[in-house]
Amino acid sequence: MSAHLELTQLSKVFGAGPKAGRKALQQGHSKSELLASSGYVIGVRDVSLHIEPGELFVVMGLSGSGKSTLVRMINRLIEPTTGRVMLDGVDVTAMSTRELVALRRDKMSMVFQSFALLPHLTVIDNVAFGLRVSGVDKKEARRRALEALQLVGIPEVADHRPNQLSGGMQQRAGLARAWVTEPEILLMDEAFSALDPLIRTEMQDALLDLQRTAQRTIVFISHDLAEAVRIADRIAVMAEGEIRQIGTPAEIIDNPADEYVRAFFRDFQPGRLYTAGDIARPVDTPPVGEPVSASSLLEDILPRAAASEAPLPVADDDGNIIGSIDRTRLLQALAKGRDA
Repeated sequence: MSAHLELTQLSKVFGAGPKAGRKALQQGHSKSELLASSGYVIGVRDVSLHIEPGELFVVMGLSGSGKSTLVRMINRLIEPTTGRVMLDGVDVTAMSTRELVALRRDKMSMVFQSFALLPHLTVIDNVAFGLRVSGVDKKEARRRALEALQLVGIPEVADHRPNQLSGGMQQRAGLARAWVTEPEILLMDEAFSALDPLIRTEMQDALLDLQRTAQRTIVFISHDLAEAVRIADRIAVMAEGEIRQIGTPAEIIDNPADEYVRAFFRDFQPGRLYTAGDIARPVDTPPVGEPVSASSLLEDILPRAAASEAPLPVADDDGNIIGSIDRTRLLQALAKGRDA
């Protein structure tokens, strides 16, 4: 996948025309100062970031932080006040209406918090809708739509109406509809936040499974810390319309950029982030016993480690022993992180 996404000094001011919005930004007022003095609202301010091909990039923050405005500027559902969005070196912010329609149809799909399925169509016809709009014949579109439904685990409801599905199934259908056109960029705005916790975890699993089989460049908006840490390759933390820090989950938790980021991640449990491979220590002679996977979360191996007097061997995906973990080391890491 050759696509990559670059945002450069992207900003949005609500309540003003483009010229007045640019002037307001240049004055350098804070969000609260600008609102008090003029009634203008800064949604996003001077955001620059680069998203790698095939990366699952999570933008997170509290309500009002600007994350949903940011993702909607990527496909110009919201027009930026200043800045540029580049996809494969092509300036999205300079596209004509015709070019923008083609971009949204062929290269950039979006999944919203609301399922947005067409109630008068069956599930399979909902999933095939984008293909049909693109000119794919009905038989081929339905074949590809069924494959997409199989990927998200609900082929048995292909001929149902959306109102016959649970919320989780509706969101799986929405994901299949976005995925079936094979977009280079997939934008997901709070896509799982309306779901019950168990179904939400299942949808996260479904997304990760899809990403393993057919990698896309995904920009995922979330306010949920556990969700962001679980799925992200990298995270951007937003507040007051600005990016406070960008990094892998471990980088941000280990080295928060400021007090806001530190407070945001303060209650996150290391056992849900770090893996056996993160804290394994090299050994000359591997311990005896069934190894644990290097990708296992620390909280998942805690019961076995707590019950064992001897260190546990840790193996990579090929079954090679890469080190060991003893009970003391695991408990220290759970308390302090991987550098304990």
